Order: sequence, then C-alpha cells, then structure tokens
Amino acid sequence: MEETRKVLVVGSDKQDYGALCRILNQTSIPVEVSLVDGEKKGNSLGAFSQVALYDCIFLNHHLPQDNALATVEQLQSLGIKIPIIVIINEDNGQDATQIIASSGVEYISKSDLSSTTLARILRLCIRLGDAEKRVAQMMQKLQASNESLKRQKRELVAQKQLLRLQHLKLLEASQLKSQFLTTISHELRTPMNAVIGFAQVLLRPNFHALTLQQTDIVERILNNGKHLLMLLNELLEFSGLESGDITPKPEVFDLSQCIETTVAEVRSLADEKHLPIIVRNQLQNHVIFNDTKKMKQVLTNLLSNAIKFTESGYICVEVEELSENRVAISVQDTGIGIATKDINSIFEPFWQVDQTTSRKYGGTGLGLAIAHSLIQIMCGKITVNSQLGEGSIFRVELPRQVSSSYSHHIKDVCPGTVAHSGKRRMLL
Repeated sequence: MEETRKVLVVGSDKQDYGALCRILNQTSIPVEVSLVDGEKKGNSLGAFSQVALYDCIFLNHHLPQDNALATVEQLQSLGIKIPIIVIINEDNGQDATQIIASSGVEYISKSDLSSTTLARILRLCIRLGDAEKRVAQMMQKLQASNESLKRQKRELVAQKQLLRLQHLKLLEASQLKSQFLTTISHELRTPMNAVIGFAQVLLRPNFHALTLQQTDIVERILNNGKHLLMLLNELLEFSGLESGDITPKPEVFDLSQCIETTVAEVRSLADEKHLPIIVRNQLQNHVIFNDTKKMKQVLTNLLSNAIKFTESGYICVEVEELSENRVAISVQDTGIGIATKDINSIFEPFWQVDQTTSRKYGGTGLGLAIAHSLIQIMCGKITVNSQLGEGSIFRVELPRQVSSSYSHHIKDVCPGTVAHSGKRRMLL
C-alpha cells in the first residue's frame, strides 16, 4: 500500500483551496491535506513550525497580508527544503516569473488544475522531497562521522603523546639500567678477581701444604669465583652492546686456529660430563678478515651453551666454505633441544626455558643474546634448527672479508631481521 503523503495548502480564497483539496483527493496518491488560512497566517505560524512534516506545499499567489514571495522567503528561512508550488491566476504570469527567478519554486495556473496534473506534480515533489531527505540524512551521518573522526584523531594525538612520553621514560630507564649494570659489574669484578687470585695462590705447589679437605674447599672457591666472574663479564658485555659502546675491530686471523683455541678452552667443561667435542674443518682458505675477539666469544658462548644443556652424546663443530667470501660454522649438540613454542625467544636477553629460581640450568640467560648481537656486529647471521629431546644446531654465517671502515652503526649496514619457518629461526 502506497504511503500517505502530507500536503500543506496556504491560501486566502476558501473557494480556491477548497477546490484544490477536492482535486488532490481525486488523485491516485493517498494524501492528507492541512490548511492554513492566508488571512490569519500571521497569527498561525505554528503550522509553519511543523512544515518539515509535509511532503509538498501549495501556496496561493495573492495573499491579503503578504504576497507569495514573502511567504516563500519565510518558509525558506526555516532551513527546510520542501517543494513549494505557487498557484497563480492567468494574469499573474509576470509575478510568478519573478518568484521562480528569485526563489527557485515552481508554479501552476488555476486553469491547469486537474487530478492528472496534480498527481504528476505530487509525484515529482515526492521524489524531490525524498531525495532531499536522503541527502539530509546522509549529511547528518557524514557530520556525525566527521565528528567521530575528529574525536578519534584527538584521541590518537593524545595516545601518541602518551606513547612518546612512555618511550622517553623507557629510554631513560634503559640508560639507567645499563649504567647500573656497568657500575655494579666493575665494582664486583675487582673483589672477585682478588678472590680468584688468592685461591690460585693457595693452590700453588710451592705454597704451604693443604689438607685434602682444605684443597677441596679452595678449589670450590676458585671454581665458583670463576663462574661468578663469567656472569659479571656477561652482564658487562651485554651492557656495552645495549649502549652501543662495543665497536667492531676487524683484523686478519686464522679461523681454524681460532676455533681450535676456543675448543681447547672449553674442553675441560665437556670432559667433566664425558662429552667428546668433534671438529670437522673443511676450509681450504683458513684466513679471514673480521673481528677475531668477537668470533672467539661467539664460539665460546655457543659451545658453553651446548655443553650446559647436553648430558650425553657429543658436541660437533663443523666449518665449511659457502662461497668465495662466506664461511659457515655450525655447533651441534645432542642435548635437550628447544621446543617449537620457545624457539622464537631464545635470543631475547635474560630469557630461559625454566624461569624459576630452582631451575636445573643456571646462568644469566645472556649467552645467546650476546652471541646474536656480536654476529650482527660482524655482519653475519645465525640460524637455529632444533627439536625437543633430540638436540640443536646453531649455524653462523659470516663474510670472509668485511670493510675495515664500518662502524658500530652496523645495524644501518646489516639490519637485524627475523625470519621463522617451521622449526627454523633465522636472524639476519
């Protein structure tokens, strides 16, 4: 069923608007007609205040108190766009033209009034009015959307400022932490070196003879002192890496000799657990130009880590040439392995699989984090392949020759990114 349309008729001639109402009711469009007497319009502005409820307005051209143009202007001043049709006499064509030119309204002659004509006009007005309403609704939605966007923009600006303040606070906290680690490490290293030195003096053969029990106690003091010194050195190294104080110092060195020396230094740790360390060297050219100290420290950290988490089996170090300017070093163990859910976290500082105070494997959790940072400084990459309960393989790839002019801003040259596929995690 077609919607009933509301029509407002404003006129002064009751006979005229009465005839208009009869013709409107004869159209095929269901209408509800409201009348405003033009003679009393000045006292009846309440009808105009509800003008937004109507679909169309028919206005008699000649009104006693105001002409049609003034009435149109008054209606338009309400800010509501509703189709207005001015009904004129045959002799009012010139005035009607003035109304149309100044106000953009349509007109119709009394002689042309018929149900067919009014039905056509009404349908045009209805389509125009519906379109205006849709535009108005869209404008309201657009305005509401703009207000929402402005509010969201203000919130984003506030959040950005808050994040910036939090970032500055985090930077300050990080600097304070690095300063604290550096200070406390230096302060503790001095007395720890003294403890280690005195323990070594007590264990000298030419020193006064110690009983077996005393010797065992001093050896424990020495071993624990060395362990604590290693932890302090890790903290100090990590603090330097975090603050950017550690710079690359490339030099020519024999990679095979570096590996043999490092393996010899950690072999005693492997012997305590009856773990053989196998070295497979396939290098044709043993000379490379990189940072020998950092290379040795990376190997030490990887080998120590492999020994720590391996109870039985073996440790294998394999060196091979990948190309004319790249070499690869793999450290394989038959230890506990790394779970898939943990493999993305192993290079994070202070991270350990078991975070409890009663964990079986001690340490600071900085060994792999330091190794990863040092490999970045040497412009290399490290990959991990591991399965829980079967062991792990850490593979380091390095350029055989690096530029002697590259600085500690190594991340600008060799940025660190992470790629993970399946059980393999690569840090470039």
